[in-house]
Amino acid sequence: MKKIFSINGGQQFGHSGGKFNSTLLELDKEFFVPENGFELKTTDINEAYDLNEEVGKYVWADVIIYHFPVWWFGMPYGLKKYVDLVFTAGHRKGMYYSDGRKSDNPSINYGTGGLLHDRKYMGTTTWNAPDTAFTLPGEFFDQTSVDDGVLFGFHRMNAFLSLERMDGIHFHELEKNVTQDRIDTYKERYKKHLEGQFLPILQS
Repeated sequence: MKKIFSINGGQQFGHSGGKFNSTLLELDKEFFVPENGFELKTTDINEAYDLNEEVGKYVWADVIIYHFPVWWFGMPYGLKKYVDLVFTAGHRKGMYYSDGRKSDNPSINYGTGGLLHDRKYMGTTTWNAPDTAFTLPGEFFDQTSVDDGVLFGFHRMNAFLSLERMDGIHFHELEKNVTQDRIDTYKERYKKHLEGQFLPILQS
């Protein structure tokens, strides 16, 4: 039985209603069931949470899944607050021991003090920006992918805990150009993504 911890990092603010991130969490609840070989715990950052319980979920899980919209090229403030609080609470409580450096040579080995070895994480992001903003010459992101550009810090954040990255999935045009057909297509894409990423884990 593989243990999955899924976090809904979406929230309602400004133009964003947070609905699609909630939808992704509901799809997780349908997929990660005992009949499929999984045990699931969840957190919605919009609801009250206990820091020690959240630390326990990280330490318990084989895979952590983050669902969040990208706001101003980073995590939304609710999720950032959650990470700041939970990661700090997790110091020497199973998430990380230190920044990895030793006093006799503090110039090396930064970021190697994580304690979540042999665990993995996956991120999904939602965007107003179209995917062509990342792929076409002359467009805003200079042909730099979501993962190599905007999410670089997010990936380093998880590497600090010694988590191994799984392939994530990104959903574009969910504000200005959103349609029901697009949402339905994205839901099916996510279901197939889960099958492709997680069913092999059960077989390994």
